[in-house]
Amino acid sequence: QDFDQQLKTVTDLGMKYICIRSAEHKGIADYTPEEVRTVLLPKLRAAGVGVSSLGTAIGKVEVDDEEGFAKQLEQLETLCETAKLLDCSFIRMFSFLIPKDADADSYTDVVLDKLRQFIRIAEKHDVVLLHENEKGIYGDTGARCKLLFDRLACPHFKAAFDFANFVQCEQDTAECWELLHDQIAYIHIKDALPGCLLNVPAGTGLGKIPELLRRAFCEEGYHGFLTLEPHLAMFDFFAPGAKGGESQKLQFENNPIVEKMKSEMAEPGRPQGRRRSLRHPVSCTGRDPESHSQLISTLCLPINCHSRSPLPGEPAGGFCCYFPSCRCCRRYW
Repeated sequence: QDFDQQLKTVTDLGMKYICIRSAEHKGIADYTPEEVRTVLLPKLRAAGVGVSSLGTAIGKVEVDDEEGFAKQLEQLETLCETAKLLDCSFIRMFSFLIPKDADADSYTDVVLDKLRQFIRIAEKHDVVLLHENEKGIYGDTGARCKLLFDRLACPHFKAAFDFANFVQCEQDTAECWELLHDQIAYIHIKDALPGCLLNVPAGTGLGKIPELLRRAFCEEGYHGFLTLEPHLAMFDFFAPGAKGGESQKLQFENNPIVEKMKSEMAEPGRPQGRRRSLRHPVSCTGRDPESHSQLISTLCLPINCHSRSPLPGEPAGGFCCYFPSCRCCRRYW
């Protein structure tokens, strides 16, 4: 909740972006644009940290709660202003809580109507709403998420793919990815085991994270953000007593995905591509250039694993893809 501590954790881990959910004991939706301008923005600039998305509870109200929905329409207007102030394109949201034991499909038309009202606000502000698949909401399965994207068909409404949430809804993440891959604009690094309410370190659950990230980067050209969610901090079985940034760092530095990356990066004759800069170049000054896991522990990092021309206004050189060694843009998974 302490924003200074959040930013210290961000910079200590070597990352350059953060998804803001709350700051100074207040949710991001409760900030006025003036408070954002005077309280949050100066601290972000001083720390050299950008904002990947706003982690909001928009759409996380009961589907038949009309008063709550009306309040969220007003909140979304303010959140869009906040996003623009923070030079942020994305707002995370949901597709409404469905009553327990109810048939979610019976609410399809209601959900679509309400989402269209959210989307009209996002279009007006040129902000992208990221729908997160989540337990207990309409869009909890791959099939219903696909229905939303097919029926709404809007560039201002895209997917935030959450591996753990699909696992906890007894969904096969590979099948869900196949259904949704052309709509995915943001990825949550979060893993889980079926029937378990707690998340597990990435790569140790049934989220199929390594193979799906390989597909995203190497086959489909994904170059968006990866977000390590803050509530992944409590892994008593993994790092007893560890909290916050300490355990976020630990879960990646001791993670089988990272070890696989290191071994594959060290393979003799590994093909090397041309160096390309990130959409937002990353500075790794003062970091060990061979310590891959330090940058992997980044909460929010834009990645481009395929050669491309620099975007307008982008420097011709810079740090490449995922690793601070910056030797080349390798297809590493």
